[in-house]
Amino acid sequence: MKKLSLVLLATLLVLAACTSGSSESGRGDAKAAAVLTANVDDAAADVDVSTVVEVGLDHGTFDSVSLTAADGTVIEGAPMTEGGSDTTSGASAAPTDEPAPVQGEVVWAAADRLEPGTTYTLAAVATGEDGEPVELSRTFTSVAVAEANEIFPSVAPLAGETVGVGMPVVVLFDHPVTDHAAFERHMNVVSTPQQAGSWYWLNDSEAHWRPQVYWQAGSSVQVQLDLNSVPAGEGMYGQESRVIDFTVGASNIFTVDIAGHTMSVERDGQASASYPITTGDSSHQTRIGTKIIMEKHESIDMDAATTGVDSSDPNYYRVEGVRWAMRLTYSGEFIHAAPWSVAQQGRANVSHGCVGMSTENAGTVFASALRGDVVNFVNGTRQLEANNGWTDWNVPWEEYQKGSALYQPPAA
Repeated sequence: MKKLSLVLLATLLVLAACTSGSSESGRGDAKAAAVLTANVDDAAADVDVSTVVEVGLDHGTFDSVSLTAADGTVIEGAPMTEGGSDTTSGASAAPTDEPAPVQGEVVWAAADRLEPGTTYTLAAVATGEDGEPVELSRTFTSVAVAEANEIFPSVAPLAGETVGVGMPVVVLFDHPVTDHAAFERHMNVVSTPQQAGSWYWLNDSEAHWRPQVYWQAGSSVQVQLDLNSVPAGEGMYGQESRVIDFTVGASNIFTVDIAGHTMSVERDGQASASYPITTGDSSHQTRIGTKIIMEKHESIDMDAATTGVDSSDPNYYRVEGVRWAMRLTYSGEFIHAAPWSVAQQGRANVSHGCVGMSTENAGTVFASALRGDVVNFVNGTRQLEANNGWTDWNVPWEEYQKGSALYQPPAA
């Protein structure tokens, strides 16, 4: 009996070994079928316009993916690495406002979000490890958004403009943005050479971006506002994405000495000129601080009513055809030709707050000045108010950064 038991045990062990080896060999030869998933459901009727459509794939390779609107518009896209779409818009590593991405060894992601009230067809084909094709199809409709709930961004500088080294990027929204962070994650400014900077929200309708220090002369800059269908809060969405390219010209730094009645010019780091001027009299003192040239007009009508002076006021004035005018503040301070005060220029301050120059000198300055040039006002007593013009450079860098909705304090 003992010998028989040993023989039986040996036989069972051999059979077990053979069975185990056969099973492992079978699993090694098996090839998996492709598995396709999507982050939109078939026949869905209210897909949020902020959705970036994604298709996930395990155990295979994509043959084709297409996302097409009912009018035939094709939404481009591309396969990406594992874990979903690349949402790094250059602003922050904070979580995005978009739906969680599908999971897969490879993920195809659309290059844009959805348009409101639009029907889309999503079709994907992949070949699995087993060599067999697998298909996925979805037809869905995005939620409708009223035009009154869409926000359009206007941008300064203009596309192709050459600006001064102090020029901030100014974005104005035609409706309030209450979710600043959601928008700012999709707002980026890149430059060549690269220069550090920050967004700064003045209010719900205006955001600025400036570099830490003045732009380097000759820089190329691109403003990327990937805002189409991005939620702005309170049921509002971005209406359109925009890309604006501009360049930075020569470095012009003007210094207006209010007490000394002069304006000096530094061009590309070298003193280039000095002019006699007049500024505001004792009742209309010119403000001190760093101002930026916001507008240039070869000729403009100046009316004191635009600064809040009623026509019945003794200080009211209206001068038509003022030459070579460069706006510095919203309250009405300009650099401009003032032929009526040439006798006082370089000697006394007699204006209503503007920098007055001879027509010849104003024309010379106007010819080389750029929108975005820096004008520093010194030796006065009246301080420039915040946001009375593009006053970004009066805010210390440490404070300016805190104006970003994505600001994160430095690690202690």
